[in-house]
Amino acid sequence: MEFLPQEIIRKKRDRHPLSDDEMKSFVRGITDESISEGQIAAFAMAVFFNGMDMDERIALTLAMRDSGDVLGWDGFDLDGPVLDKHSTGGVGDVVSLMLGPMIAACGGYVPMISGRGLGHTGGTLDKLESIPGYDVAPSIGRLQEVVRTVGVAIIGQTGSLAPADRRFYATRDITATVESIDLITASILSKKLAAGLGALVMDVKVGNGAFMPTAEGSRDLAQNIANVATGAGTPTTALLTDMNQCLAPAAGNAVEVREAIATLTNARRSPRLDEVVMGLGTELLILGGLAESVAEAANRLESTITSGLAAEVFGRMIAALGGPTDLVELPEKYLASAPVIRPIHPDRSGFVVGMKTREIGLSVVGLGGGRTRSDQSIDHSVGFSEIASVGTETGPGGPLAIVHARSEDAAERAAEEMRAAFEIGDFTVEPQPAILQRILNSHDLGI
Repeated sequence: MEFLPQEIIRKKRDRHPLSDDEMKSFVRGITDESISEGQIAAFAMAVFFNGMDMDERIALTLAMRDSGDVLGWDGFDLDGPVLDKHSTGGVGDVVSLMLGPMIAACGGYVPMISGRGLGHTGGTLDKLESIPGYDVAPSIGRLQEVVRTVGVAIIGQTGSLAPADRRFYATRDITATVESIDLITASILSKKLAAGLGALVMDVKVGNGAFMPTAEGSRDLAQNIANVATGAGTPTTALLTDMNQCLAPAAGNAVEVREAIATLTNARRSPRLDEVVMGLGTELLILGGLAESVAEAANRLESTITSGLAAEVFGRMIAALGGPTDLVELPEKYLASAPVIRPIHPDRSGFVVGMKTREIGLSVVGLGGGRTRSDQSIDHSVGFSEIASVGTETGPGGPLAIVHARSEDAAERAAEEMRAAFEIGDFTVEPQPAILQRILNSHDLGI
């Protein structure tokens, strides 16, 4: 049934709840362009100011999910659950490149639809595109075949998955309505649930490098996503994780792929990165029925690293999607290296007591490792490695980071930005945990 879009907008403006059919009608109009950009903008503004109840949030999410293809897995004879994670984005957030293969190594199947960098945050697709030949936009058939045979495929959103979201988001972006938690939830989940998931875990960042400006906003978003996704039929939990410092000791594209490979091969481990990867992985294994307890899940995940199985799965995924067959064994053969690589020393000796994480992310963008326009190409070789964490001692023998730059001038500019981003004190401090809170959905809470 079709409804007049102006009447739907009027109802939302006047704070009346919309029915499932009204929501479907409006989203159908977004998709087939029978609804104008002005009407989309008016609807988004009405939601921004008046919000939605839970039934409306679920209805909008499902309508946007169903605006395009929804992957089905019944005919693929999968012997495990279809699982995924999503992050609100951060600096040094290389979790997906490790978690996907680890979950697959534990018996799950992971069709991970990822995005590009947004503002100061890095994008999983940009990292993967630093790998020669890797196809981030395969056909749906190829995606499903790689998931079936390898267990994991990390790709970008195809044109047929949740097409309503692209047009809706483009209008929100120019009408100051991006920050609506209800609309953020529908945007994230419409794409994720189109992958036909059995369960989902959300990683919602908190802190000065997070997408959401306040801890309260991050907590509200995490709770909303967990409730809406579960109400839409996909059991979901969320973790609030700290983004008051870089998650991994690397920020960029090729430098983060190197960090992921070092972790997967057990050559180098970062405690904070480990904490988040293991925390999210534990949630997924329990949600998917692949482990009965936190201890069992943690042991299974750790064994995928120590046995080499997760690295093997990662290598098979890269090869199956067009990348080199020996990337794990020979990363330096394929990953771009910047012409200028040198340490950044602080202005004084002491201990790292804090950092402006967002500014570090923007410094990566300034080096060329991110975009200031959507049509801009990026330099995959640039960024920072060996970034000092809160609590560590720095000085002549302990640099703040290693800069990877295209020129000496770019390296010096980035070095000054990094010195300004770090707070150095006389005494060491204890950093807060990487995982701050676990957010259950309302069903698990008995609400």
